[in-house]
Amino acid sequence: MNQDSPSHIRQKFSPQIPPPLSMLPHATVQEAETALGRSLTTAEAIWFNYSAAKSDYFLYCHNILFLFVIFSALPLYYIFLEIFFMDSIKSYKIQPKVKLSVSEVFRCYKSVMRMFFLVVGPLQLVSYPSIKMIGIRTSLPLPSLWEIIAQLGVYFIVEDYLNYWIHRFLHCKWGYERIHKVHREYTAPIGFAAPYAHWAEILILGIPSFMGPAFVPGHMITFWLWIGLRQIEAIETHCGYDFPWTPTRYIPFYGGPDYHDYHHYVGGKSQSNFASVFTYCDYLYGTAKVIIQIDHLSD
Repeated sequence: MNQDSPSHIRQKFSPQIPPPLSMLPHATVQEAETALGRSLTTAEAIWFNYSAAKSDYFLYCHNILFLFVIFSALPLYYIFLEIFFMDSIKSYKIQPKVKLSVSEVFRCYKSVMRMFFLVVGPLQLVSYPSIKMIGIRTSLPLPSLWEIIAQLGVYFIVEDYLNYWIHRFLHCKWGYERIHKVHREYTAPIGFAAPYAHWAEILILGIPSFMGPAFVPGHMITFWLWIGLRQIEAIETHCGYDFPWTPTRYIPFYGGPDYHDYHHYVGGKSQSNFASVFTYCDYLYGTAKVIIQIDHLSD
């Protein structure tokens, strides 16, 4: 009768440790270069050294840290300008008669952080399977700069179009009263108010942000940039200032702070300026409103 050897028995009954979630398949730079058939670029070498021993899930969860830093730090830029350079920037304030106290600003930030830890962070933790399903990769080679720019352009256009229609839905009576009015509490928006919203709105508006990468999947670095840039844009749009030195002023069809500020100013009755990033949907579907000076309307 054949009997298993002791080593065979140990192999059979020893616990099986699952492999990590899709780390880079190369153990050394030399192996990676052999697989690519060329030397690694400086950027690829840095990426390899950082990511080779980390799981894709861990890399994906970097978004939680990125979003926390963006939500917390970027609006401080505008507060810094208000504290130390108010005389220089007051002419650029879109609604100059509206001034929020420090306690009001801090209340907004506390609410944003509550939603971040209760909704945004957990959503990032559990959404990894969808990212793998659509094909976001961490492997070499890294995408070229032009590939990154082209994919980001697609992501912004897709998100903008879908966001436009969701935003219009949120302005129907049911959507506004049940969900969207939380975000519209700030009729004169501030940077911290960009992610200030009902938990359902946060979840719903995550769909347009996901669809661009789903249509044109790219590298994890491109995905990081997309999530970060989209939130940076949202904070700038809600900052309450129309600065002449902002680079986004030179982007064709870009809405910007003044365009969106008017939408907030009008309040729940607003049926115009729904644009998320660009204004073309508002013009195509007849919801564009000519921007007027808001300061004399704040009396």
